[in-house]
Amino acid sequence: MSAAARTSPLQVIIVFTAAIMAIGRYGGGASTGIPGVSSFVAPAGYPTSAFSSYYPSPSGQEPQPALYDPVLNITFPRNLTNPDTLPDNDPDPVYYPQPIANLSVAAQQAVIKSILAEVSEIINGSSIQGNCSKCIAALSVAKSAAQLAPSLVPAAMVALCTSSGFHSASTCAEDFEASTFGAIWTQVLGLADVAGLDGQYICSSLSTSFCPAPGVSPLNMTGLFPKPKPANAKKPKASGKLVKVLHMSDFHLDPRYKVGSESNCSSGLCCRSNALNTAIPAGHVSNSAPLYGAFTCDTPYDLGLAALQAVGPMTGTRKSNPLAWTVYTGDLVSHESQNELSRLYAEYEEDSIYGMLKTYLTGPVYPALGNHDTNPEAIDAPHSLPGPLGTQFSWNYDHVAGLWQHEGWLNSTGAEQARLHYGGYSVKNQYGLRVITINTDFWYKANFLNYINTADSDVSGTFAFLIQELQAAEDAGERVWIVGHVLSGWDGSNPLPNPTNLFYQIVDRYSPHVIANIFFGHTHEDQQMIYYANNGTNQSLSTALTPGWIGPSVTPLNNLNSGFRLYEVDTATFDIYEAYTFYANVSAFPSLPSTQGPTYNFEYSTRATYGPAAKWPADAPLNATFWHAVTEAMEADHSLVSTFNTLQGKMSVRTPNCTCEACVDAKICYIRSGSVALGRACPQGWGSVQSPYKAKC
Repeated sequence: MSAAARTSPLQVIIVFTAAIMAIGRYGGGASTGIPGVSSFVAPAGYPTSAFSSYYPSPSGQEPQPALYDPVLNITFPRNLTNPDTLPDNDPDPVYYPQPIANLSVAAQQAVIKSILAEVSEIINGSSIQGNCSKCIAALSVAKSAAQLAPSLVPAAMVALCTSSGFHSASTCAEDFEASTFGAIWTQVLGLADVAGLDGQYICSSLSTSFCPAPGVSPLNMTGLFPKPKPANAKKPKASGKLVKVLHMSDFHLDPRYKVGSESNCSSGLCCRSNALNTAIPAGHVSNSAPLYGAFTCDTPYDLGLAALQAVGPMTGTRKSNPLAWTVYTGDLVSHESQNELSRLYAEYEEDSIYGMLKTYLTGPVYPALGNHDTNPEAIDAPHSLPGPLGTQFSWNYDHVAGLWQHEGWLNSTGAEQARLHYGGYSVKNQYGLRVITINTDFWYKANFLNYINTADSDVSGTFAFLIQELQAAEDAGERVWIVGHVLSGWDGSNPLPNPTNLFYQIVDRYSPHVIANIFFGHTHEDQQMIYYANNGTNQSLSTALTPGWIGPSVTPLNNLNSGFRLYEVDTATFDIYEAYTFYANVSAFPSLPSTQGPTYNFEYSTRATYGPAAKWPADAPLNATFWHAVTEAMEADHSLVSTFNTLQGKMSVRTPNCTCEACVDAKICYIRSGSVALGRACPQGWGSVQSPYKAKC
C-alpha cells in the first residue's frame, strides 16, 4: 500500500472511538450503534442494470447510458458525453437587453470604438484617482454601449480584457465571449446602477483590488413579516420514534470522464481527454485517471453508482425498511469550462442523477438546485428583469419540475411551484414535515445577475415565497426543514451580504418553533453552522436557534474523499438525534484490484464524537444548542477542533492540519456564523480544507 493510501493514526482513533461509543444506548428513542454495516465494498464493474440502454463504449472506459428524457421526449445523443469528442463552444441562445435606440451596424460599431477609447483613457490616464473610482467610471461609460449596441459588447469586453492584460487571452474569451458570460455581463451593464452600489459590487466581483466588497445595507423590516413572532411559541414534544433520512450533495457526475487520462493536469477539470500536465512532454501522462475517480476530478459513473449501492447496506435501509426521505442539496453537473457546457448537457445530468437516485434510494427525494445546475454556470435571472430576460432560464425550472413530478417526489402543485419559484417549492411529506427548498443562486456571488439592484435584498421574490410558506406552517402548527445549496455564512466567502442578512432575520423570526433544521451543500466539505437570536449579536446556549447542516459531497473534487450522511429524525419535532457520516478513501482508488470496487466506510457518529466533550444529555437532540455546546467544548479543548478539521475533509490524506490557535479560533467563529456579515468578521484564510490554508500558523 502506498503512503498516500494509508490511514493516519488519528483517523483510526476517530473511527474506532466513534464506532465504540455509538454502540451505547441513547435515551429518548435514539439509535443503538452503527445503522448498518461498517463498510461496504462495491462490486467490481459497472452495474449495467442502472440504466435500460447504452451506447457502445471502448474497452476499459465507462459505459455510456443512452438516456431517454420523459419531459423533453428525447434520447440524448451519444456525442453529448463521448469523452473523445468534447465540445469547444456553448450552442445555446444568448439574450441581450433591449437597445434604447435603433442604430445601424456602422453606428453601433462607432459607439463601441468611441467607448473603448474612453474606457482605455480612464484606465490608463491619471485624471481619476483610485482603482475603485476608475472602475466605476469605466462602467458608467460602458453602460452606454450595453444600451446602444448590446450585441457588440461581448467582443469589446474580450478585446479590452486582452489588451489591458487583465487576464490571458483564453481566460478573457472564457469570461466575456457572448456564448459564455459576455451576454450576461451585457445585461448587467445595461440594467444595473453602475455608478452606485451595483457598480461597487461589479467592480469588487471583478477584483477586490478594484473595489472592496460592500457590506450589509440597512434592511427595512417594516411589514416584512405578516405577523409578529408569538410570545409563547413552542415546538411539539418528541414522539420518541426515529426515522432515517439521507443527505446527499454535490454529485458532480462527469459522464465525459476518461479512464487513463491525466489526473494531475495543470488547469481545468482533470481526468478528461483534453487534460494536460504542461510540466511533462506532450503525449505523456504523469498520473493515470483510475476507474473510480481521483482528487482532482469529478465523479465518474462507477464511483457515483458505488456510492448509491453503499447507501442501503450502510444505512440499514431496504425496500422493507426504507429511508423516510432524502434531501439532495444540489450540484449535479461537472466542473468544466463554460464553452464545454450547454443546456442539453445540464438536462442530461439532471435526468441521469435523478434517475439514479430514484433507482437506488427508497422514499421520496427533495432536491434543491445548485449553482452548477443551470447554464451558464451559476446564472439565474429574477423574473423582474424586463421582457424575455426574466424568463431566460425557465427551460431549466420547467425541466426539473417535470422530472421531480415524473419520479413521484412532487405532485402537480409542487411542480408548478418549482416552475414559478426558480426550482424552489414547499411540500408536506408523509410524516407531516414541511420541506421548503430555495434557489440559493440568488445570494451566490458568482450569479452576476445579482449585481442588478443590489440594494433590494429580495429582487427575485425568493424570500417572500419563503416567508409566505413559513407563516403558513406556523399557522398550521407545522415543523419545517429548509433546503438550499450555497451556504449562507461560514467564512462569508460564497454569498452576498444583503440576501443572507434577510435570510438570517427570517430564520430568527421562525425559529425554533417552526424551523427545525437547515441544509446546504456547495463546499463539498463536512461543516456546520449555527443561527442565533438577534442577528447573532449574542452567541450563547440560550440564544442558539437553529442548526445549519452542510453535507459532504459525493465528488472528490478537490482533494477530498467521497461521502454522504444519514440522520435519525424524530417524527414529531423533526429534530435530529443522530448523524452518521460515511466516506470512501479516494487515495486508495489507484491500487484497487480489478476484482472489487471502492469501499465505503463508516466515518463517525456526530453524537459519539462531540457529545461527551459537550456534556450533552443522551436523550437531547443534536440541535443548535448542542452545536453551541460543542463550540464551547472546542474553546476548552483545541484537539476537538483538530478532529472537526479532519472530518471536514472526510478524512482525506490531503487535508491540512488545524492545530494552532489562529486556526482553532477561526473554525469556531465560522461554525457560529450563519451570514456573510458574521462570517467576514471572523479571521480569514482557514475556511476550506481543499488546499493548504491561506493563513499560516
